[in-house]
Amino acid sequence: MKNEDVKSLLSQKSIPSRERLILALDVDNTDKAKALVEQLGDSVLFYKIGLELFMAEGYFELLDWLRQKGKKVFVDLKFFDVPQTVKSAVKQLSDKDVEFTTIHGNDKMLEAAAEVKGNLKVLAVTVLTSLDEGDLKDLGFDCKVEDLVYSRAKRAMALGCDGVISSGLEASRLREGLGPKFLIITPGIRPVSNNDDQKRTVNVEQAFLNGADYIVVGRPIREAQNPKEAAENIQQTIASVFQT
Repeated sequence: MKNEDVKSLLSQKSIPSRERLILALDVDNTDKAKALVEQLGDSVLFYKIGLELFMAEGYFELLDWLRQKGKKVFVDLKFFDVPQTVKSAVKQLSDKDVEFTTIHGNDKMLEAAAEVKGNLKVLAVTVLTSLDEGDLKDLGFDCKVEDLVYSRAKRAMALGCDGVISSGLEASRLREGLGPKFLIITPGIRPVSNNDDQKRTVNVEQAFLNGADYIVVGRPIREAQNPKEAAENIQQTIASVFQT
């Protein structure tokens, strides 16, 4: 297969290579979060802060601290509530110099968020990467994972969302079907074999070859013997994928 064929779905957006890696800052307090950020230095430029830190003290102070350090921030709180409440929450967040946030709800919630997002990019959660087809059946969805992901992504795009959170396994169908402008952020990245609670995983290179714009990596960096070295190894892989 020709190299250009292999890279046909590769993101064409003008995103600096080193910003395509988002570190999931899933630790239980802000002191640990700051220590990890300091340890990683310039090996990571983009951070996701989610529910675990939200339940600790100092979430928004940490957000401000990250911005002062020149880091980009992804607020991953998966808003799910009545549309007016989601709208109000996103409106408040739109003033906080954040890049992305997530909505894990129906069409009305997505539409409400998109109406007030401003410069904040709203991402729809499709199907959590910890779920597989068996889990979906248990939840009452009698369909293939990729069909549900595509359906949700297509609706999100029509409702004004900027992109989706999607496993790398479904990214290629999204990129082929929804075009180059829609953002695809892929969690569940496992550079090596995986034995944790993430079921629908891909490695770094495959995620981008399948059309992802960004990847979210957590435990493979946080739990590495040398987190900065692990992050730099991933950065080198990303750089090699996007070399022309």
